[in-house]
Amino acid sequence: MEVGFIGLGKMGQPMVRRLLGAGHTVVVHNRSRPAVEELAAAGAVAADSAGQVAARAELVLTALPTPEAVERVYRELAAAGRGGQVYADHSTVSPETSRTCAALLAVEQAAFLDAPVSGGPDGAAAGSLTVMAGGAEADFQRALPAFEAYGQNIRLCGPVGAGQAVKLVNQLLCGVHSAAAAEAAVFGAALGIDADLLLEMLGTSFGSSRMFTRNVPRFISRDFSGATSVKLLVKDLGLVAAEARGVGLALPLGEVTGHLFQATAAAGLEDEDIASLVKLTEEAAGIKVQGRLPEEGTAPAG
Repeated sequence: MEVGFIGLGKMGQPMVRRLLGAGHTVVVHNRSRPAVEELAAAGAVAADSAGQVAARAELVLTALPTPEAVERVYRELAAAGRGGQVYADHSTVSPETSRTCAALLAVEQAAFLDAPVSGGPDGAAAGSLTVMAGGAEADFQRALPAFEAYGQNIRLCGPVGAGQAVKLVNQLLCGVHSAAAAEAAVFGAALGIDADLLLEMLGTSFGSSRMFTRNVPRFISRDFSGATSVKLLVKDLGLVAAEARGVGLALPLGEVTGHLFQATAAAGLEDEDIASLVKLTEEAAGIKVQGRLPEEGTAPAG
């Protein structure tokens, strides 16, 4: 299948490599040229614009950082594409943004799926992403061979917008659990318990979470190079808050978590990984998380 891919950031690049490895012809475009050139060297076909991708590919995939970027690109795609294509957006945006994109493409007789993913760059590289799709069953089946190149848990969740709804619930949990992990690690430090012992004992206990087992090693190593940046989670939690307001629902934990990550971004950590929230938690407590990283292969399962 000839696949187009627009948006070659931390998620897009490993996803394209998985598509190439699965035997797909992949036409790529990105506003920053070095990412295009790197993937072209790996076998992808370089395009100079989103419109060139739309003119060539049967299936067009996007992975973009903001709702504004998504809508801008889809307006360009709708103007340049042709009928009968399927487009799938892997970005995290609001369900309404996805419905807007679908409406733009419907005028051109093209189909749209919202298909946000979870699992991070490591999951993309390993081919183990969760793909939460929204749209028509027939369009989902056409896109499925591409999704299977980088995803394992792949599900059509409902009509257009349903995938984004599921993803926003996921992002709420990611934020709340990340904040809880930072607070728990600092609480443990205040009680004289090193973080590696917490990881060993709680990683297999009911109190654990995927974010706890993910973030605690980062607390110990102090490696906050951004796999998932604070600024992107701030954006996502803003989408969560807006959707909750739209349905008249209060999310007290979500609201507090949003403020915590906004403060983290304001402290100059917006480009660091979301685990860097622990720095503010430590500063407020006057205590630093300590510990030794577990030996490779001995970390508890998440």
